[in-house]
Amino acid sequence: MFWNRVMETIRPEELADLQLKRLKWTLRQAQEVGLYQRKFREAGVSPDDIRTLDDVEKLPFTYKSELRAGYPFGLFAVPLREIVRIHTTSGTTGKPTVVGYTCNDLENWSELIARNMTMIGLGEDDIFQNAVNYGLFTGGLGFHYGAEKIGMTVIPSATGNTRRQIEMIEDFGVTAIHCTPSYALHLAEVAESMGKTLDTLQTGIFGAEAWSENMRVELERRLDLKAYDSYGLSEMYGPGVAFECLERSGLHLWHDFYLAEIIDSETGERLAPGERGELVITPLTKEALPLIRYRTGDVTRLIDNECACGRGQKIEKITGRCDDMLVIRGINVFPSQIEHVLRSLPEVGEQFMVYVDRVKHLDEMAIEVEMTRAGFSGELKDLARIQKMIAGELQSALGIRTSVKLVEPGSLPRFEGKAKRVVDRRGVL
Repeated sequence: MFWNRVMETIRPEELADLQLKRLKWTLRQAQEVGLYQRKFREAGVSPDDIRTLDDVEKLPFTYKSELRAGYPFGLFAVPLREIVRIHTTSGTTGKPTVVGYTCNDLENWSELIARNMTMIGLGEDDIFQNAVNYGLFTGGLGFHYGAEKIGMTVIPSATGNTRRQIEMIEDFGVTAIHCTPSYALHLAEVAESMGKTLDTLQTGIFGAEAWSENMRVELERRLDLKAYDSYGLSEMYGPGVAFECLERSGLHLWHDFYLAEIIDSETGERLAPGERGELVITPLTKEALPLIRYRTGDVTRLIDNECACGRGQKIEKITGRCDDMLVIRGINVFPSQIEHVLRSLPEVGEQFMVYVDRVKHLDEMAIEVEMTRAGFSGELKDLARIQKMIAGELQSALGIRTSVKLVEPGSLPRFEGKAKRVVDRRGVL
């Protein structure tokens, strides 16, 4: 199914012309912002120098720290009277990043969400439970308006009160749900404890945190639905940047709204399709907050092969973040790698926590792993065997030794929003 077939399947040569036209417009819009006036001047470049899409490499990067430094309204390209909504980013220290929206920005955003949901077969016959935060976090209102745009019946359940969430799924016959993957597993866990099967659920939309293919398998087994990955950033409206189609072989990045590059995060050099690196995005239609070559910090690669659905450019499922990457004794480790290993082991339960310490000037990583109830109730010798097996699997996958502690089911923290499974204590005195 298509929401906007013309743009979703636009021919490459037409797309290139459209992207260049919109890129030039974005550069003119960015010149209304003091930050970009300075950055363009320092880089010795002007919008007139951009004659092809490859010329985008002449432009300077934009960093999240620069957005924070513009708090609250220093990066807006339009007068405040044209700003009809404000969101802010979550999960940062100090001042948040402020994102403003014009009426056109909100219309474009709901268009993107409508494409995402239509692409996986959702429509006016579906009942949609939006179990994410409805405050300054962009996930709630972003999906809400997109779902209403295609005629879905929307239940704005927000987060928390898990038992009530389960009752709503049952009572209202919910067919599709949107939440973080970690909260979806918590829903499954509580539903099982209540003896509920949630038979009406068919589709799960999960995002806001990195999650592995093994976690997809677990979600689909526990909730008996099809799980789809959603990718977005508050700085790019919010959710809606890229989304899986029915093929689930990568996420379609909406090429008429975003110009994507993959770079080496250390050198800034652009990488070829198929090479994994940091995703850099230039939004092409944003009025209130234009951004040029924004460093997302997300690690992925461009997928160059054609998709059977007929849509265009895809990115690989996000494997982690450059700034969430742990360097343990010179080896790069992403939390998603740990999750991938643990989710593949039948003895492992719902949650895990990672602790990184510096012991006698050496980095040490310890992982607390919840067991399944059956596994935890076994003999001590069996627990020792499982602990050794898990440590071995992690060492094989990560290339470093880790200590593993097995803990009782239900003893580790649960998360309604983004899961915070890593505690790095190396800088704590």
